[in-house]
Amino acid sequence: MGQKINPLGFRLGTTQDHYSIWFAQPKNYSEGLQEDQKIRNYITNYAQQKMKNSSNVNEIGIARIEIKKPTDLIKIIIYMGFSTPLTENGGIEELQMNIQKDLIFVNRKLNIAITKIKKPYGNATILAQFIALQLKNRIRFRKALKEAIKLSKKRTNTKGIKIQIAGRLDGKEIARIQWIRRGRVPLQTIRAKIDYCAYTVRTIYGVLGIKIWIFLGEED
Repeated sequence: MGQKINPLGFRLGTTQDHYSIWFAQPKNYSEGLQEDQKIRNYITNYAQQKMKNSSNVNEIGIARIEIKKPTDLIKIIIYMGFSTPLTENGGIEELQMNIQKDLIFVNRKLNIAITKIKKPYGNATILAQFIALQLKNRIRFRKALKEAIKLSKKRTNTKGIKIQIAGRLDGKEIARIQWIRRGRVPLQTIRAKIDYCAYTVRTIYGVLGIKIWIFLGEED
């Protein structure tokens, strides 16, 4: 029987850091966890709504959202790969006001910052969003996967990449799993820097699951 673990959780403290950094008493831990999830869902939904009113072909472009909670402050850092309506025309100020009003943070200030990623197609989440956009446009899944690997290899210095997709591929009646790999992806090496993403995309044929592993190198 196979033993599987999330590649990011497997490397916490070595090559991977937490996306949420704060301390809470055991009785308040669940509330802080739910608060983080509400913030991430709100930002993602807000970005999706902005993208609907834009002619930009790129998907959301959010790689990850880090949340830090020092005393009396909630600091949110949004890592993005592309310039989107979220980063233009006062989008951040509007987002900050909406979060402050809708989620009602009592006696705490809110600070939102955006950091742009230099090589977006070297990030597993953004690459998964690219594949999802291709599948929604009815591009055949094999072509979408090969194009994603081509982008990742051409525009970044990744050592290896593996992409797995599951569901009713190309509208077939029976769901199946297909994967493709280029280069070396050492999943059992702790010092290996692995960027991992599990992404869900809704198509006219049903829900498809995308998993991406990107090998960025090894730490000495």
